[in-house]
Amino acid sequence: MVISKCIKKFLVSVVIGSCCAAPAVAADKVKFNLAWLPQGSTGGILVAIAKGFYAEAGLDVSAVRGYGGQRTVNEIDQGLFEFGYGDPISVMLNRAQGGKTVMVGTINTRWPAALCYIDKPERKLQKPADLKGLSLGGGAASPLQNIVPSWLQTNKLPADHVKLLRLDPSVINSSFLEGRIDLAECWEGANKPILEALLQKDGKKLGWMRYRDFNLNLYGNGIVTTEKLVASNPDLVKRFVQATYRGFEYQRTHAKEAADAIASQQKLMDKGILLQQITETNQIIDDPEADNKKLGWMRADRMQATVDFVKKAFNLQAPIKPSDIYTNKFVE
Repeated sequence: MVISKCIKKFLVSVVIGSCCAAPAVAADKVKFNLAWLPQGSTGGILVAIAKGFYAEAGLDVSAVRGYGGQRTVNEIDQGLFEFGYGDPISVMLNRAQGGKTVMVGTINTRWPAALCYIDKPERKLQKPADLKGLSLGGGAASPLQNIVPSWLQTNKLPADHVKLLRLDPSVINSSFLEGRIDLAECWEGANKPILEALLQKDGKKLGWMRYRDFNLNLYGNGIVTTEKLVASNPDLVKRFVQATYRGFEYQRTHAKEAADAIASQQKLMDKGILLQQITETNQIIDDPEADNKKLGWMRADRMQATVDFVKKAFNLQAPIKPSDIYTNKFVE
């Protein structure tokens, strides 16, 4: 009898507890386009997934490999992804075609690309004038085809100072490593450490000339989304942006631990190369000239310089203003 009463009390308490307990809230699902393979340039996103920062913000984030910046931004505009890793050039080109993408934070506060070459004692490449007659391979649809001629002209050199070749993207690195082209575009936090490692195996050394050291004052990649999502669900955008920069802050202050966390989920990654990619990304995520020191903040003057250069390089006639392509409201 006593046992029966105890069981009844237990069952009543379970039922009451079940009725009164708050229902579990499902996390918002978010897809992020990495624009390429997982690497240090997007390490903050990968860290935020691995360390549970997104989960703490009520987000279920999946990071998906991409196929280049322009395609990534267009796919975001088409609603295939909520967010992605994109740059102002791709956003402007998307908007010139009627798209409505927007940057909600920067990761590369300076342009991260350089012209890389195999370092040779008999050849000193220290400034753009030294590149005369050298061959540079790039994809047929790569922004490089427009950026390099305009960059050369900005440095008071003819647009054909460098021989631009249109190659299949899949053969650019091999053509460069085998010496069939003199120059290849390399990116800090991405393929630059990979090229260095491959050349070291053959006893060779990589050299590079950064665009930004010679009059290219552009923003690089950051977080891209759509005007529609910003307007319809600003809370989700804010939670995603803040958790993402929490990941990049962790990566900035704990580089080795960040590499370990990413490598634990990305088993095929070389941890040494990953750590170098992270280190390079950490060096360009801070903007020492910005008044607001929060990660992700974009300066009006640099964005204006970015818009001016892109309009000239790509001959854009669309009336695109800097305020059209970015907002700081989610990193304030």
